[in-house]
Amino acid sequence: MPRQHLFSLRFAHALREVMAEGYGPRGLTRDVIAGLTVGVIAIPLSMALAIASGVEPEHGLYTAIFAGVIAGVAGGSRYSVTGPTAAFVIILQPLVVKHGLAALLLCTVLSGVLLVAMARARLGRYIEYIPEAVTLGFTGGIAVVIVVLQVPDLLGLHLGPLPDGLVEKLAVIRGGMHAASWPAVGLSVFTLLVLLAWPAGRTRVPPHLPALVLASLLGWVLNRYGLEVDTIGSRFSYLLPDGTRGAGVPSSLPSFQLPWTAGQQSAEELLALLPELLPAAFAIAMLGAIESLLCAVVLDGMSGKRHSANSELLGQGLANIITPFFGGISATAAIARSAVNFKSGACSPVATVIHALVVLSGLLFLSRILSYLPMPAMAALLLFVAWNMSEAPKARALLKKAPAGDIAVFLICLSLTILFDMVIAITAGVLIASLLFMKNIAALTTVSDAQVRAVLTGAKLPSGWKVFALRGPLFFAAADRCLGELSQHIQGLQGVILDMRDMPYLDAGGLAALKKLAHACEREGVAIRYAHWQFQPLKTLARAREEGDDPIAWSYPDLGAALADIEAACGPGERREHDAAGKNVTELRGT
Repeated sequence: MPRQHLFSLRFAHALREVMAEGYGPRGLTRDVIAGLTVGVIAIPLSMALAIASGVEPEHGLYTAIFAGVIAGVAGGSRYSVTGPTAAFVIILQPLVVKHGLAALLLCTVLSGVLLVAMARARLGRYIEYIPEAVTLGFTGGIAVVIVVLQVPDLLGLHLGPLPDGLVEKLAVIRGGMHAASWPAVGLSVFTLLVLLAWPAGRTRVPPHLPALVLASLLGWVLNRYGLEVDTIGSRFSYLLPDGTRGAGVPSSLPSFQLPWTAGQQSAEELLALLPELLPAAFAIAMLGAIESLLCAVVLDGMSGKRHSANSELLGQGLANIITPFFGGISATAAIARSAVNFKSGACSPVATVIHALVVLSGLLFLSRILSYLPMPAMAALLLFVAWNMSEAPKARALLKKAPAGDIAVFLICLSLTILFDMVIAITAGVLIASLLFMKNIAALTTVSDAQVRAVLTGAKLPSGWKVFALRGPLFFAAADRCLGELSQHIQGLQGVILDMRDMPYLDAGGLAALKKLAHACEREGVAIRYAHWQFQPLKTLARAREEGDDPIAWSYPDLGAALADIEAACGPGERREHDAAGKNVTELRGT
């Protein structure tokens, strides 16, 4: 089946597929190289994204380790690399500020349950129905919010947690601008310049590695000479076994812990918050599904392979259910890391497991070095990530070339994401895009005089009869208009024939409109016949068939058969009373 990847669901689909094709030492070597490359990239990115989400940097590392292994092994895409992503920041940061880490971990578990339910319901295929204007709108909005959240660290401001609304955030930041730290600003600018200039050297080393290494050296020099710049070591700490606190990130894996015991709230307090947490869990699940399947589609285009959409949702769901029990936050497939994984030669999900082991090694053996990473440099890295995730070139092309309706949907989604939240933005965007789509499709449904078709059949059209052709789907948004127009032209006629060969779809609204037209014809004493139904409309008519007259009873397999039967039954000066139901149904079934 050509589209089997959209319907299949099985645990470890991608891994099974690779093993069935034959996996040997050569494939393992390629996966090790790719995993090492992506793992080195993922270490600072995971920390930066955890910080942006409002939690300690080690939680980002835990996420990359556990979610990377679970989603990679259990999922449906060969090359997807799972971990914390920038897309979640807009949901997680307000959640942590308002309710704390335990609420975030509980929401992540709930979102994983929703993702597994979506996989079991085979909903993976429906993600492709989200219009590009909606996707570009909310990703662009997320990028704007991420940029705003990084401004305090870019400028070296110590403002504490920012309020929820964008306007309020900007007001707080503006009020603290007088306290900007010029060493922090200089370090931010330096990091951005390296990030932007490095690709010109056309090396295979990703730009953020040299940018962070050089920024760390510059930050060390600035701190040594009394020009203080915040680092991960000065900003974050952890509890040691002897009760003292260590700087930076702990050099050990977390122990198993129930997510709802990770904060100050009791389980009862979190349970009381559940109605408030469910919308956030739904938002995390929806964004995770969209992000992971878009990532898989991009990788399919690069590799020529096919992912299993529902299997990928299953893998992502299991990852989000299990990871919070080890301190990890919400995770999904990351497009940038996955693309690097494929370009580095990965050929199976084993590469994502290697990537997770590399992150684990960084946590265990490099935690002291990681504590020297400057906060302004991490903020600059997130600016770079936000720019890439915004897909600004695609957004510009859409604004220049897309129809006005798509531009409106994009701007609405962008604005709602920035001013309110992503759930409102996606809901409104999909709803408006759907209404615009129905409006445009309804405009394609027309009814026209088709006398020329009667001439081409070679049969004679009896006096007082006319042929009309319906073109386009006859559904609720178009049926009343089209058939209402037709009812205005039946007065004074003896009969009409509706040629349905160009009408591919009929729904309940179209069926109701056909019945109204039949009643109007009956009141005017006008006979009505139908010719050349397509399969779907004929099936709909058969399901709704009632006793007595109905469209099937007055239908013909084609226009020629209808004209011949009418001509034979209508003699000079006589009106026709004719029921050809049995013959016509037999002919239709034979076509």
